Amino acid sequence: MRPPESFIAQPVRSLQTMLRVIAESNELQPSVVPDGIYGSNTMGAVSSFQRRRGLPVTGVADQATWEAIVADYEPALILVGEAQPIEVSFQPNQVIRSGESHPNLFLAQGMLMVLSLAYGTITPPGMTGILDIPTAQSLMSFQELNLLPMTGDLDRITWYNLARHYPLAARLLTVEKEKRIPSEDNV
Repeated sequence: MRPPESFIAQPVRSLQTMLRVIAESNELQPSVVPDGIYGSNTMGAVSSFQRRRGLPVTGVADQATWEAIVADYEPALILVGEAQPIEVSFQPNQVIRSGESHPNLFLAQGMLMVLSLAYGTITPPGMTGILDIPTAQSLMSFQELNLLPMTGDLDRITWYNLARHYPLAARLLTVEKEKRIPSEDNV
């Protein structure tokens, strides 16, 4: 999808883009292609939106319709867009060592758990917020696979690698789960 700034001074494309995003998060909303043409598909999508929101059904994006579309677009964008990244506070040269507790360890343990489930080659840690023996073993397994020094400590380089590997592992688990859940068509 185009970046929002490419629709400046293009109100029809802006409208179509917002309707398309709303349609991605609401199956009752017909989708449209942001082509800049206010044709029958756009008119139908606007009419459907107006009907669902209790507005006069005209197929025309008047001010009240536009404002309602904008109001629905912003939360829909959150639902269909990428998840908000987390800014993690990890100081330069900071190392979390065996026996220490730290809030970032909960995140690291969660990432290690997902990696252990996705790949099976990493020892699963506990979820304690403490760099305990199971967490150290999990970190060492991960460090070995990434050709890092096997310290069992959580340093910035290990964190960097965890953060790089986690998204793919999480997607793999999601795809596997979706394959195992029968669709309504197969039931």
